[in-house]
Amino acid sequence: MNDLGRLEDLPADYVEALRRLNLVPLWPSLRAVLPPGKPRPNTRPACWAYETLRPLLLKAGELTPIEKAERRVLVLANPGHGLERMQASAAMYLGMQLLLPGEWAPAHRHTPNAVRMVVEGEGAWTTVDGQKCPMRRGDLILTPTGLWHEHGHDGNEPVVWLDVLDLPLVHYLEASYHVQGERQAQHGGRSGRAYVGSGVVPAPVFQRSEQAYPMLRYPWADVRAALEALAANQPQLESVQVSYVNPETGADAQNILGFHALMLRPSQTLRLPARSPAMVFHLVEGDVEIRVEDQQFRLRAADTCCMPGYTPVTLVNGSSSAPTFLFVADETPLHKKLGVFENRG
Repeated sequence: MNDLGRLEDLPADYVEALRRLNLVPLWPSLRAVLPPGKPRPNTRPACWAYETLRPLLLKAGELTPIEKAERRVLVLANPGHGLERMQASAAMYLGMQLLLPGEWAPAHRHTPNAVRMVVEGEGAWTTVDGQKCPMRRGDLILTPTGLWHEHGHDGNEPVVWLDVLDLPLVHYLEASYHVQGERQAQHGGRSGRAYVGSGVVPAPVFQRSEQAYPMLRYPWADVRAALEALAANQPQLESVQVSYVNPETGADAQNILGFHALMLRPSQTLRLPARSPAMVFHLVEGDVEIRVEDQQFRLRAADTCCMPGYTPVTLVNGSSSAPTFLFVADETPLHKKLGVFENRG
């Protein structure tokens, strides 16, 4: 079954006749698109150290004014996909974005879904569909498909955040585009504070939101507190993890990518099973070593790693006295919707 014919085994005039009619023989490429046993991901284990990335991002702020950049971003490109394709995995795009004091990144909307994980700085904000969302370290802010959003900065120090988009998938589907807009009128609008209490949401008869995304900003202080409470209440729990969800439905916060926060107890080693989705780890606080296959990556605060699917990953907290906190993005919602999700244990 594995000894299939090669393209070069076919007569050149036959191959040319096929190409003139836009035809391609399947059998020479069959094992490339349907490999035996499991996929062969192009996504490679890759890590981007914030300590080395940050000076280059600040230099971009000196070289290119926001008026010429619109969005001043350094893309975290996975070499397995080719740097020119600007993707971290098959469905995820990562970028570090810089906004300097007094700058305004103009309003636009686009088909890819995006989230912002704030890395450093104070005083910036994102307006999403008219709602002003302050940006503080560790906060997660949604900018879902089709919603107007813009960024402004009233503070006095650089603000940096990690962008995570499903851009590679939407681009592959030939559905990616954007529309420019005017500065938004800000309003109080939706408030995530209505959903902070665990197990408590507004009564649906009177208060149910008509918005597809009733909560746009997930403050890190609340997420961190939830992780600490979970660890304290369930000391036997191996994986201390929470997921970012729609508080009214319990579904994933967005439709394509999943977002989570993970806490490692002091000196903890956590072995994650081989699952089909690729994963991104961004270190919010602490010190962690990531082991995958025969490689090891040591992450400090604000470092980011991407790991391929179908590959077990081990996380080791490098501190014996303090917990480590990670933001995790993955392709799980997409895989589950397509029916290809696997957990190989």
